[in-house]
Amino acid sequence: MGRWAAFRLLRRLSSYSPSQSHSSSISLYSSSSFQLCNFCSSDPKSQFQRSNPFSSIPSSSYSSLAHDFDYGLRDFSHNNYVDEEVRSHFDGEEDTAKIPVKAFFLSTSINLRSMQAENAGNVVPPTSRTSNYVTLKFCDMPSKMIGTGVENSVICNRYMVVFQYGSAVLFNVEDHEVDFFLNIARRHAFGLLSEMKKDDYMVRENPTLDEEMLGGADYIVLKHLDTDGIRIIGSVLGQSIALDYFVSQVDVMVEEFADINRAMEKTGTFTMRRKKLFQLVGKANSNLADIILKVGLFDRSEIAWREAKYALINEYLREEYEVTQRFGNLDIKLKFVEHNIHFLQEVLQNRRSDLLEWCIIVLLSIENVISLYEIIRDSAAGSV
Repeated sequence: MGRWAAFRLLRRLSSYSPSQSHSSSISLYSSSSFQLCNFCSSDPKSQFQRSNPFSSIPSSSYSSLAHDFDYGLRDFSHNNYVDEEVRSHFDGEEDTAKIPVKAFFLSTSINLRSMQAENAGNVVPPTSRTSNYVTLKFCDMPSKMIGTGVENSVICNRYMVVFQYGSAVLFNVEDHEVDFFLNIARRHAFGLLSEMKKDDYMVRENPTLDEEMLGGADYIVLKHLDTDGIRIIGSVLGQSIALDYFVSQVDVMVEEFADINRAMEKTGTFTMRRKKLFQLVGKANSNLADIILKVGLFDRSEIAWREAKYALINEYLREEYEVTQRFGNLDIKLKFVEHNIHFLQEVLQNRRSDLLEWCIIVLLSIENVISLYEIIRDSAAGSV
């Protein structure tokens, strides 16, 4: 349902009378801290206190952070807070709930097991056997509203899908909240990048949609976004942003070999050491292995395999982000790198062969000189 429809349902199910002022409803939201909960349990605060504090925000300042976030009635269309009368006006104009999606590639590896242990109360149980990602759910509603039937709505919560290869995809998270959630993953990450890769997307919910989904420029419209939909969307966006990183790594290698070729064009030789060449060989092979094995770019999605609507979303997003085409371009660049590596290996091998040949020639020459000296010495001794 839309954001305002969900709110109207909350109003009907709550014990507040229609005569209550708008400030009362706002205070109900703002008085509830933004807590990490165990699937929207009745005491989310205790869940947070049992977990370890995050590196960037101590637990003692958590409630103050929630106060700064100012949890009022959020209008996703206009990104501000409105009262009852203005809300009714927007209901007539906008029937879709807009859910921002942000994808980040922040490290080369994340320890999912330790992250699950630290955030056990927020882990969404998996629906497939895939083990390279974890889905976390964070509540954003007062405890008094829990049990009304709307706490499972995506627009009432925040979700984060974290992948073992280093991607993190955030759902329904505003820009000023991003660092708070990314720090959850950073605490368990290895090989943190100096500059993260980032991408933005948008999911719109429209229950009146006739089709299963509609696509647009940087957004997708769904009848309903559930946790499996979050996993599918997060999977494609996570792979896409990781692919951007590996493409940039291969581009650096391509540029390096291009510089070598330009230097060879001018001088007729190159000065690369054998160790440096082997390092480039290892880097190219590890990038390709990471894309295929760790990122799982061509692995089958069990969620998409089970249900057609998720397969449709998966296929559309992979086509929208041109995953196959981009991997094809990456493969061409890797073949260029491989060709240059083979060529330079042959040149280095020829240099080594030439050096060995010269060594043999020098040794044979020394042996001939020694033999000639002994002959002359024996001849001189015999004549005496």
